[in-house]
Amino acid sequence: MADTLSALRSLMASHSPPLDALVVPSEDYHQSEYVSARDKRREFVSGFTGSAGLALITMKKALLWTDGRYFLQADKELSDQWNLMRIGEDPAVDVWMADNLPKEAAIGVDPWCVSIDTAKRWEHAFAKKQQKLVQTSKNLVDEVWKNQPPPEINPVIIHPLEFSGRSIKDKLNDLRENLMREKARGIIITTLDEVAWLYNIRGSDVSYCPVVHAFAIVTSNLALLYVDKRKVSSEVLSYMEENGIEVREYGAVSSDVALLASNQLNALFAVKGTQAEVTGNGTKEMKDEFELIWADPTSCCYALYSKLDADKVLLRPSPLALAKAIKNPVELEGLKRAHVRDGAAVVQYLFWLDHQMQEIYGASGYFLADVGASKKKHSETIKLTEVTASDKLEGFRASKEHFRGLSFPTISSVGPNAAIIHYAPRAETCAELDPDRIYLFDSGAQYVDGTTDITRTVHFGKPSEHEKACYTAVLKGHIALGNAHFPNGTNGNALDILARVPLWKYGLDYRHGTGHGIGSYLNVHEGPHLISFRPQARNVPLQESMTVTDEPGYYEDGNFGIRLENVLIIKDAGTKFNFGDKGYLSFEHITWAPYQRKLIDLSLLIPEEIDWLNSYHSKCRDILAPYLNESESAWLKKATEPISI
Repeated sequence: MADTLSALRSLMASHSPPLDALVVPSEDYHQSEYVSARDKRREFVSGFTGSAGLALITMKKALLWTDGRYFLQADKELSDQWNLMRIGEDPAVDVWMADNLPKEAAIGVDPWCVSIDTAKRWEHAFAKKQQKLVQTSKNLVDEVWKNQPPPEINPVIIHPLEFSGRSIKDKLNDLRENLMREKARGIIITTLDEVAWLYNIRGSDVSYCPVVHAFAIVTSNLALLYVDKRKVSSEVLSYMEENGIEVREYGAVSSDVALLASNQLNALFAVKGTQAEVTGNGTKEMKDEFELIWADPTSCCYALYSKLDADKVLLRPSPLALAKAIKNPVELEGLKRAHVRDGAAVVQYLFWLDHQMQEIYGASGYFLADVGASKKKHSETIKLTEVTASDKLEGFRASKEHFRGLSFPTISSVGPNAAIIHYAPRAETCAELDPDRIYLFDSGAQYVDGTTDITRTVHFGKPSEHEKACYTAVLKGHIALGNAHFPNGTNGNALDILARVPLWKYGLDYRHGTGHGIGSYLNVHEGPHLISFRPQARNVPLQESMTVTDEPGYYEDGNFGIRLENVLIIKDAGTKFNFGDKGYLSFEHITWAPYQRKLIDLSLLIPEEIDWLNSYHSKCRDILAPYLNESESAWLKKATEPISI
């Protein structure tokens, strides 16, 4: 690590102009949350493996900013050469740079790895001391990363209509209508899941995310896909041609954006004889006065923006983000089916884990709460670890129809590790399961018909009264949010409080958002909406046919962590009245797995909460029974017995 920092500082000093600081973001050229091994530059320089963070290297300091999900993890992973900067507690990175770097300092960044919004915000902060943001022509981390993994060359896969539910033609028509409405000549699409969704393709360039490294440009009469052509089979190429899509090399996007800006892009393809016919609005060319180029400021990289005329850029959220988030009927049905199979896998795992904990550790098990584990381990040769257990869960999922892999690295965590919100166990260092400590697993899968994400927290020994009280507070918040009715136009910021109030009653809270959208065989975290205390949760109202998670938690550093998570679909509430003619919405749970009875302090539940639990558990039994064997069904029946008080 010291050698890496020294090598980077040497490059910074020899750069023209010399750099006073270098920013190393987590993101790739597409501002992705999860990136390929080749793009984990921030992880390489800092040693911090979390998915969110930003490294800043000066000639004397190395600092890493990350959010509350990763405070504990970063503390453990960063060497003493690094200073941890806690987002929300310490000064923001742009503020720190403006205040701590010298006047007229040059701050370097790879413009492909930073968004328009972020770059503009930094430039504004730098102005007061005449500091400047310098776009490096090469990524300096790549220059010193001797064993950098090669680019992924994985095939582009067609996502068939039976799963996508809408044709490329329909999606392009809608997109072009948006361009007409905004008087834009074209749009640059940089987000990987938006490109995949628009063109009904999938891939495996990024672990856990079925996407392809690709850009797209769409105008009134062109639809372009920028991708390494080695990934494109003759079948996929024919598919693209049939849908009026021109396939270009990945690197050509830079020069083509420049042509788009100067209104010469159409001419390039007219000469080649590949100009596509526009469908939908009946015009072959946008009107002459349509000079705007649409770019999403939060996801389009600064490198491409720099090739445009700043006065002729429509900086607005991509219309594809919302279109993708509002699932069509085929996608909704696919998601429901995927969650049923996934729920069966989770129940099979819990049944297996319960048996193993009793056999190996002498645990009292999933159901008995009045005794702890026997002190002597029943087996000295066999042990369960966080990784071997999560591998077993993956095995149950892998046996299900349409399984294509996990949707994120499984968080399989015992005791203190469960307090690390985005804990990632490693085989060589992970903990052994302990029947006397809470076990939290947050996991999900990619199926061709849907993406899943579920968290359950269990205890196989005797939970303390404090643990039960905390679990019950989390459960109460989980139920309160899931049962909410709210008018159209309500955003996720307004609903976030529902999940926190039961915790606030005891002076407890959690440092992450409460819900995120989820893709249809796409990214497990999907915007533009979310349920969170963060200000951006005010930007987009929750709408019918969106998906969203419901996942409150509580984490006690060094002791335990609790989280409960289901995926919900937003639906019409069918309320008796309709005040203000707004229309009212509610949630439908599509995740199926029991909540552990012995972790619930029933005295803290009100009758309506008990009724909801009984109803949910009854549905679990009925829905999952066809996917379970006799022993598993018997276990589930016991796990979902009606609660009566």
